[in-house]
Amino acid sequence: MGGPGAVGKRPSSAPHNGLRSPLSASPTITNTGAGLLGATTGESFVSDDSESLVSQAAALTHVGLHARLVKPSDPVFDTKDPRIQQDIIRMIAQYLTDEGFHSAKTTLLDEANVKVGERQDLAYDVKRVKKCILEGDWPEVDRLFATSKPLIKNQKAFLYAVYKQQFLEYIDHHEIQKAFTHLNKRLKPLEQFQTTPTEFRDLCYLLTSKSVQDVSSFKNWEGIAPSREKLVELFQTMLDSDLTNKQQSMSSFIPPHRLLTLLRQAVSYQIEFSRYHPRVAPKISTLLQNFQSVVIPNAVRKTYTGHKGNVKCAEFVGELGTQIISGSSDRMCRLWNTDSGACVGVLDGHDSTVWSVTSNKAGTYAASGSGDGTVKIWDLQKLSCSTTLKAGASDLYSVDYHPGNHHLVTGGYDTVIRLFDLERGIIVKTFPGHSLSVTKTIFNPIGNLIISASKDSTIKFWDIVSGLCIKTIASHLGEVTSVDMSPSGTLLVSSSKDNSNRLWDMRSVQSIRKFKGHQNTSKNFVRAAFAGESLVVGGSEDSMVHIWDTDKGTLLSRLSGHGGIAYSASWNPNQSLLCSCSDDRTLKTWWFDPSRPVVSQY
Repeated sequence: MGGPGAVGKRPSSAPHNGLRSPLSASPTITNTGAGLLGATTGESFVSDDSESLVSQAAALTHVGLHARLVKPSDPVFDTKDPRIQQDIIRMIAQYLTDEGFHSAKTTLLDEANVKVGERQDLAYDVKRVKKCILEGDWPEVDRLFATSKPLIKNQKAFLYAVYKQQFLEYIDHHEIQKAFTHLNKRLKPLEQFQTTPTEFRDLCYLLTSKSVQDVSSFKNWEGIAPSREKLVELFQTMLDSDLTNKQQSMSSFIPPHRLLTLLRQAVSYQIEFSRYHPRVAPKISTLLQNFQSVVIPNAVRKTYTGHKGNVKCAEFVGELGTQIISGSSDRMCRLWNTDSGACVGVLDGHDSTVWSVTSNKAGTYAASGSGDGTVKIWDLQKLSCSTTLKAGASDLYSVDYHPGNHHLVTGGYDTVIRLFDLERGIIVKTFPGHSLSVTKTIFNPIGNLIISASKDSTIKFWDIVSGLCIKTIASHLGEVTSVDMSPSGTLLVSSSKDNSNRLWDMRSVQSIRKFKGHQNTSKNFVRAAFAGESLVVGGSEDSMVHIWDTDKGTLLSRLSGHGGIAYSASWNPNQSLLCSCSDDRTLKTWWFDPSRPVVSQY
């Protein structure tokens, strides 16, 4: 039996309550193709309708991996910084003005900048702070500054001045014990805000002095009332400074079309740092997904050997895909370096065949489902099992991480789908309904649906909140061995032992075309998956990996190289590589070699 298709590589989104239709988006272009290490051997079935796809793939130059000083995930700016937030709002307002959306701009600025109620609340709190300082009502001052929204930018520095005033008043009243307690509890944690290098030391000396003026730092102290007035003046000065800075920020020049400029730079960055460069500047049709070149591999990049049994499943680890995890009938999972092909870890712990593997988006943890009825969560830094989850007493054929990374769904021989809370390590919901083994379970990109495939020849859609089956597809004539969703969530591909892969429109839940040319009729789990929006890739019992044009259903190529059944293939856009696993105990990655034809004819 064969392993799973691509899982755990879908866009992240927080789960939603109830069912929500996936949003449509223009397709991003990503592809795979034909080849064999040493000498390319492939078979082309390209129709005129698919010529444009092949032409785009042919017009690529391989530049390889770029060295990056700054990762896209690095916090190069603080999204919570008020100045950054203000800049974003002003750029959006500028764009709305340029495009003539004046009412929308007014609404935006009213919501973001005016906030009359907040201004009134702030003015009231400022007045209260001043009054409490003059009256020496320090507990109320503490309460006002403990609100969630700071009254002034350098609030801790001002609090140090407030606590210093309280301390000096204790000394003036000869309340030494209160002064000592206050010094340690309030002033010590804010010592870095002292106005001179020796100020805190002098405050300590005051505990043994007769009066405040005995210490040089405070010899000009004029008494309680005048110093409170000066404290109020300091507070007003800091408020005025904050207001001036905000006005300067709001009045600073915005370069023309600033938002569009940044968006163009972002897309250019994606193109520049992709592994394949188009020879002609591409036309971008959507900003909702990252740019991906049309890549149709035509050669084996690496062959990964080490398993002692057939390799049932293989997936790129995390979004970056710098590692690959595989599972085998030898009961082992192996972790591989994608670029070098070296095995960097053996994950030993299951008592039976490993049917399915998946990983979280960060690539820090992976999960494996086995014939021993357990799911093991692997810490990929420590190369050890961190958790074992029991999911029945029979084979588990599928595991998949939720887009939010805190839950996991499983399916297997006992027909029950289980949803696990990974933080608590418990089953939070079960989804009974299939009459035979569940062969595949996935989440939609939004994370509010589970889609399952079964040997009972059906595909079911489950609402993750209610646990109800909201739709059943019973169009296949044989066991359904896999399902996978496109990155946009608008399309679904299913594999079946009726020797066809089918494409479904998720908005109408109707079959829109079939993909044929492969073999999937016997006892093996042969699976298909998306390679971006433009291609569908899948295994076959004839040992070849098949690639179809999503839009036309055309069989573009068959990748020849495995020495046994090709169970599945998965695509990673960051690596621009396709990974396949096989009955021949190997994994292979496939890339596009520009010196060879995109697709080859026998």
